[in-house]
Amino acid sequence: NLEAATVSLWVFKGPRGPSDAPPKYTGHWVETTDGLDRALKDTVANVRNRIEEIIAYDLLAQNHETSALLIAKEETNAGLLVDTVAAEMEAKRVQDAKRLENTAFYLIKLIHDDAILYAVRHTTSGWKTKHAVSARSIFFMENRLDLDDRPRFDLEKAIDFFVMGEELLILHKEHFESILRYKETHTNDFFELQAEPDFAAVFSDLAPLVQHVGVNKIRLRRMSAVRQKGHYRDGEFMQRLRQRYAEYGFTIQFDDRGRIVVTEETSSQIITALLDHRLA
Repeated sequence: NLEAATVSLWVFKGPRGPSDAPPKYTGHWVETTDGLDRALKDTVANVRNRIEEIIAYDLLAQNHETSALLIAKEETNAGLLVDTVAAEMEAKRVQDAKRLENTAFYLIKLIHDDAILYAVRHTTSGWKTKHAVSARSIFFMENRLDLDDRPRFDLEKAIDFFVMGEELLILHKEHFESILRYKETHTNDFFELQAEPDFAAVFSDLAPLVQHVGVNKIRLRRMSAVRQKGHYRDGEFMQRLRQRYAEYGFTIQFDDRGRIVVTEETSSQIITALLDHRLA
């Protein structure tokens, strides 16, 4: 219920930290007027109402003006972001316009009863310091122009993605991936997985699996899940896989040392097997 929702606006300089680690977010909330709250609600409502089609997110998926991409929150870094805006504490309140300068994106939080909707938008050049230095604001009133020297920031009538419950609806894929470092996270995770001796030791040759995964987003996500579950580190799990793989419909091959032999035909099966809770 947007009409009855409580609104708060948070600003962020951007995801921090090294690219090979989960991003860190430092946000500050801004006190807003009733008029701005109304405008923020209108923006969220208008964007939400335009969504007529939901498309599952993957590397090649593209949406259009009336569609959105759907992805589970747990597959992204959205949890890290929304945890940052859990409470509007005084220490996190914006006290000076300089805190707003060079904001990379802002988050609109709407709360009604137990439901919370987060709407995120990447900022335009109007928030950059260099823009303020290179231009001056003017306004037209009573048939004449005058200067407006007050700090000025642009709020667009668009949203890049929504977070609601355990799901994300994505309107602007590139901004979503940038703000939540979506591509980087899974790609780097797979690089680190390849470097783990325990993981490499499971295979006679890791190269065919690396080639199979490539830059495919779904496969990269599944490999992140393989690393998180870590069944390949469990000797008993791997022994059960060698003994019982046929029972579960797998046609995986093993060499004389019990290592998995990767082929293009069995690569998908291998990933599934390493995630199979029935063998755990």
